[in-house]
Amino acid sequence: MNIRLKPLQALYFTQFLSAFADNMILFVIANLLRENGFSPAMLALVSISFFLPYIFLAPLVGPFADKHAKSIVLVIGNLIKALGVVLLFFIDQSSIVMLMLCYFTVGVGAVVYSPAKYGILPELTRNEDELFHANARIEAYTIFAILTGIGGGGAIANMTAPLISSGICLLIYLLSLGMTFFIPRMRGDASIRYGAEARRFFIDFQHLMNRPETSFALIGTGAFWMSSAVLRVAVLAWIPLALGINPESFSVSLILATTSIGIIAGAFLAPKLIPLSHFTRSLTYGFGMFLIIVLFPWTDNIFVAICLLLLVGFMGGVFIIPMNTVLQDEGKRMVGSGKTIAIQNFIENLLMAVGSGIYYLITYIGISISGAIVGQGLLLLGFLLYLVKYRRRIVR
Repeated sequence: MNIRLKPLQALYFTQFLSAFADNMILFVIANLLRENGFSPAMLALVSISFFLPYIFLAPLVGPFADKHAKSIVLVIGNLIKALGVVLLFFIDQSSIVMLMLCYFTVGVGAVVYSPAKYGILPELTRNEDELFHANARIEAYTIFAILTGIGGGGAIANMTAPLISSGICLLIYLLSLGMTFFIPRMRGDASIRYGAEARRFFIDFQHLMNRPETSFALIGTGAFWMSSAVLRVAVLAWIPLALGINPESFSVSLILATTSIGIIAGAFLAPKLIPLSHFTRSLTYGFGMFLIIVLFPWTDNIFVAICLLLLVGFMGGVFIIPMNTVLQDEGKRMVGSGKTIAIQNFIENLLMAVGSGIYYLITYIGISISGAIVGQGLLLLGFLLYLVKYRRRIVR
């Protein structure tokens, strides 16, 4: 049993370190943008470059992870992420295109890495009970990495020069890469053909979208992550302007991290608040999330802002978990869990790119950050109203 746990522990630490650096690098790039005189809204434009690989490579990364030893795929993913950081040392950092190229490269590494970290779990566990607990643990490590990556990683990036924080990010990716060598290499399926699998991806996509329950969940979770991605960028720009905090202060990343704490709390309480037999009731919390999003940009009190961001996260956590659970349960039976995750990633990142693009355009034409946040809230409202209407098709 102990021998079995060693590779799993290595996987958990690999995932934690990699996800921590994924969140920290956003703050590194935000600081580079600020130092080179770019407006805060440009971070949204750079963020889009991270989402694009998830959109264009979605049909291929799952088959790639299955065709090769997944531990090697984890190494490749981390190497590509590390390459994205290395590029920061050599590019013209005053060029927005070059910064987008760096973040795009990190995104390519992330999309390659993602299916392997889940796909390897059945290979490292002996039965369904072990697999269930392994899934729970890797999700816990991921959530903890997001929280500490935004709080701790953001603080490190704000307190050090971009050259140093970039080096720390690179070191973390290399440590994550090193941990993967404790995971055994198990042969992949060499018979997989990318063309056939890519075609299958779009057939499965249509299959999930044609079923009311899974379509509702895909649109709902996509709308949530769209709002979350835009809010992370927008609030990073909003905090110094609205609350009068130095953008390089440790407090900025800590305040931003409160949203993640709220999501964790909401995710924990969701099963007690929303029965899966009536999972569409989570829309109520989606509307609560919308209301708080349009309210909080108008406060200038730090304590009130923290409470509202905590509530945004809490509402979002309760909103997304029931839909996520139904999607994984139904999707596993319809097309398989791995393919469901790939399709979910595709939709979520497509909507995150669209939301970030709309946010950038709103700020580009001169609307304030607060106004842009409200605009994002209204975009979320549009999705929620559509889901209210769509809910009539679901019989549960």
